Amino acid sequence: MSSHTHALRASPRGLFRAFAIAEAFTWAGLIAALILRATDTADIVSVAGGLHGFVFLCYGVTTVFVWVNQRWRFALGATGLLLAIVPFATVPFEMMIDRKGLLNGTWRLAPGGENPRSFPEHVQAWILRNVMLSIVVLVVLVAVLFITLLWLGPPIPKGE
Repeated sequence: MSSHTHALRASPRGLFRAFAIAEAFTWAGLIAALILRATDTADIVSVAGGLHGFVFLCYGVTTVFVWVNQRWRFALGATGLLLAIVPFATVPFEMMIDRKGLLNGTWRLAPGGENPRSFPEHVQAWILRNVMLSIVVLVVLVAVLFITLLWLGPPIPKGE
């Protein structure tokens, strides 16, 4: 099996499920950290918040990627993105769309698959045809966004 084929083994369903679950777990970590800080037990909110923020961004990217592949309606894709804001909502969303068969199939724009028709599909096809380079570029982009958000600080300054 080539490294190219090996990198494509994760199905849309598997990828989306992994990040939906990870997003929920990091919500739990952030909430636990907030409780620990509120009870003067420990202040690990910056660590838990940073981890949650990173996974939140990864979930968003994954949602858009699967949305394009599965040809979801706009309302469904937007709902998937918005539910990341609600603690633990990504898992029931994933379960509901999986039950409806909206995560079935493989990467339709992978090498040997369909020809892309729209700009998002062209981007996705390029990513699926250049998996390793795409992962490096994506990690760098998410890291830059993550660092920028950390530099800007939390949405509610500490002490307010």
